[in-house]
Amino acid sequence: MIDTITERARHNMIEQQIRPWNVIDDKVLEVMSEIPREKFVPEEYRSVAFADVEIPLPNGRKMASPKIEAHMLQALDIKPEDNILVIGTCTGYLTACLAKLGGKVVSVDSDAEALETVQERLDSLNIKNASVSAMDLVEEFPGGRFDAILLTSSLPEWDERLERLMSVGGRLFVIIGQPPAMEAGLVSRTGEHEWRYNSLFETELESLNQTPVPESFQF
Repeated sequence: MIDTITERARHNMIEQQIRPWNVIDDKVLEVMSEIPREKFVPEEYRSVAFADVEIPLPNGRKMASPKIEAHMLQALDIKPEDNILVIGTCTGYLTACLAKLGGKVVSVDSDAEALETVQERLDSLNIKNASVSAMDLVEEFPGGRFDAILLTSSLPEWDERLERLMSVGGRLFVIIGQPPAMEAGLVSRTGEHEWRYNSLFETELESLNQTPVPESFQF
């Protein structure tokens, strides 16, 4: 009975929240149907794991609503061979989804204690192509270039360090601004020294932990 109720709630999340919000990518809908979101929320909030709400986390942060997470995944248009970076691992749910959609996933967060739980969740699902690492995001980002980059929390302004992380042809999802004026957008690297920004939708999301207010960047 419990499994039936859970699966019905998961189905309703897809059909009543995510699809009506113009998420139509079959790959995204499928992976959000497969990855057990309820295993990535605190136990006391599992009854609302599929609800259209932000879920409070023990470290004072929040897990974004399912429809926002779905739009993040759809915007990045993940390919099976993509090398992916997640900045702000949070609960690990989006890291798990991206690992199912793409190639290798590197997921970083400033909360080392929370990452231990995330790794346990990934291991329980036998996800082998995702790694999690603690990193002070004020001081550093991972080295290398990535085909897809997801920031799970917002930035007050664009951080120019992100430019160097994108491969040519790469995509980056970011929410920029300060409440109440915040905008989700997709940054695409179209050349070695060229980027394009597409506005997607207005929303409001908490700021990435420990991220300073950098200088503005114009495309």
